[in-house]
Amino acid sequence: MRFYDSLVARIFDALSPQLTLLILLALTGLVAALWYWFPAWVPRRFPRLKFRFPRLRLPRWRLPRVRLHWRFPRWRRKPKAKAQPTAKPVVAAAEPAVVEAPRPAVGLSLADRLAAEGRYAEAIRERLRETVSDLTRAGVIAPEPGTTALELAADAAARRPVVGAPLGGATAIFSEIWYGRREASSGHDDRMRSLTAEVRSSLTAPPQGGPQ
Repeated sequence: MRFYDSLVARIFDALSPQLTLLILLALTGLVAALWYWFPAWVPRRFPRLKFRFPRLRLPRWRLPRVRLHWRFPRWRRKPKAKAQPTAKPVVAAAEPAVVEAPRPAVGLSLADRLAAEGRYAEAIRERLRETVSDLTRAGVIAPEPGTTALELAADAAARRPVVGAPLGGATAIFSEIWYGRREASSGHDDRMRSLTAEVRSSLTAPPQGGPQ
């Protein structure tokens, strides 16, 4: 503080207070202007001093190249005698036996093929369809859509009484299998085959009473 007080006293002794105030205002304005336009007034590029140190080239000393070749004796192994392959006995391959696939029976109906495959329920249904087709072609019945098997059997028995008994038995077997949900067997299919064959053979016989 003493140094500051003595410095201010010396400035006021040399300058008047009015002149000191003007100098302070000028310095303030200069600093404000420099602060406002910063950094436009700062030089972007400074002068570069072009000075290069001289390159010192030292002499290159080349040493003579000495190549040393060391040769070691090589031990050569005697080649082994190759074993001759022994001739393998030629064995004649056995010819595969030709197994002929079973040929489907010719002339079998769809019902017989289903029965041969063990699908007895479908075979029974197909046999009844074939019987209804034979009765229709013979002109005994004229089935309409929605007619049940029992109604067809009753209509055929009324028109051709000779087919009433076998057709009724075939219809009973069909109803027992498909409506009664009973498992079909080969015995049911054999009985169905005989009944439908009896119906088919009776169609060739002359009608006995009743309207055709």
